[in-house]
Amino acid sequence: MAKTTMITGIRAFLALPLAFALTACGQKGIDASQTGPFAPGIDRRADGVDGIEVGHRLIAAGEFELAIKAFNRAALDQGGLDAEILSGLGTANLGLGRLNQAEKLLRRATTEYDPVPSDLNNLGVALMEQGETAEAVQIFRRAFALDDGESTLIRDNLRLALAKSENPATVEPNESQYKLVRRGSSDFLIRTAS
Repeated sequence: MAKTTMITGIRAFLALPLAFALTACGQKGIDASQTGPFAPGIDRRADGVDGIEVGHRLIAAGEFELAIKAFNRAALDQGGLDAEILSGLGTANLGLGRLNQAEKLLRRATTEYDPVPSDLNNLGVALMEQGETAEAVQIFRRAFALDDGESTLIRDNLRLALAKSENPATVEPNESQYKLVRRGSSDFLIRTAS
């Protein structure tokens, strides 16, 4: 019995390298000659990603604090604030519920620079969230006119603001959903807290 156990052990020991060899032939692993087994390093010669684009991506992901940091870095890289950075900072603050800061930044983006429909829309959202319905309606109208009525998001926000200004009892504050618009193809939705 000891002899059969020993023979079985030898067979298993000899079969082990054969099993490893067959496994290596079946699947192709990481090709160490091209990429190596480790993660790629940093290409220090490559250009960095634009901080404004990073900020917009972070807003889309709901990471508003990180977006503010990205926009601040972009402002340092560019040597100051421009309309897009002000707009991004205002939108990120609006996402965090910092309505006064958002209003100041968005108002600055629309008064110091040529107004853009998306910036006016987001300013209107900040005003509506603060209960300044009459001024928000005027801002939404300007945004709608600048956009030539093409944005359904701005049109929806104008309709909500008009309905609330005409009869505030018909629109519940917790049911209002105003949409933030980003320069480009993405849009953001701000829901009032219930």
